[in-house]
Amino acid sequence: MSDSMIFANLLHLSYNMWGDWENPAVKSPYWTARPYLRFDEKLWNELLETMRKHGMNMVVIDVGDGIEFASHPEISVKNAWSHEKLRSELTKLRQMGLEPIPKLNFSTCHDQWLGKYARMVSTPEYYQVCADLIAETIELFDKPRFFHLGMDEEEAIHQTRFEHVVVRQHGLWWHDLKFFLKQVEHKGVRPWIWADYVWNHKEEFYDNMPRHVIQSNWYRDPVRGDAKSVYGGVINMDIECVRAYVELDQAGFDQLPTVSNWETPENIYGTMRFCREHLSKERLKGFLLTPWRPTLEETRDRHLDAIEHFALAMNEVQG
Repeated sequence: MSDSMIFANLLHLSYNMWGDWENPAVKSPYWTARPYLRFDEKLWNELLETMRKHGMNMVVIDVGDGIEFASHPEISVKNAWSHEKLRSELTKLRQMGLEPIPKLNFSTCHDQWLGKYARMVSTPEYYQVCADLIAETIELFDKPRFFHLGMDEEEAIHQTRFEHVVVRQHGLWWHDLKFFLKQVEHKGVRPWIWADYVWNHKEEFYDNMPRHVIQSNWYRDPVRGDAKSVYGGVINMDIECVRAYVELDQAGFDQLPTVSNWETPENIYGTMRFCREHLSKERLKGFLLTPWRPTLEETRDRHLDAIEHFALAMNEVQG
């Protein structure tokens, strides 16, 4: 693929991001991990065709435990994709003009897909397993251009309803992040992460984060109070997660800002317009759509809604 603007969508093969989530306010059956693949192939194909039709050019695949890992078969869930199935789908994506990019989220807030190893964080066995999985995934994806490592929301506040809590912080968080970065870079692939760690750790983030790591900052709330600024294209430096878009740019990071209809579809166009107005053209590499829903028939409308709004915004920002 050329260096033209990226218009990507994150789709989940695996949705096992949370393990023992207990939240009576959340009625969704998707929060808790399951030992089998939750994935609708018919919807997958419909979403891919819709993306192709609208001119999107990248699919970030949240792999998780959704493929049969040869290095660690104990991780894979029932009905996980075989290597042959994955390679067939990757070939199909490329023929459709959709560049496939792998994602394995190593944040302790979203790593239930690691199975028993999610409770062995920062141990020698953990490091070996993670290195093996990254290497195998890169090989299966035929040395992709990027590798998304996740690393979002690793703070205690995000695990208050978990029955088992694991949180790295201070030097250990940086040690493990740089371990993951090294595994990716060693294979000649560029690392990509969620950028929210910068919100509460700004000084150490700008001191320690390598500038070649692609950043996907995000802001998804509906319009309320001062948050209107991101939709109107007027910067409000009082909102940390909005300010981060501009500060990351000023610090020299390439960005693929995140947009979503999780709270409101207004976020999609508003964030894209804001970033086109306030970020430098050379460091704004494109946008990443994140519906944050499993690839299941019952979530079909939300997926299609996200793509339709994203397509409209694409036309505006390119116009």
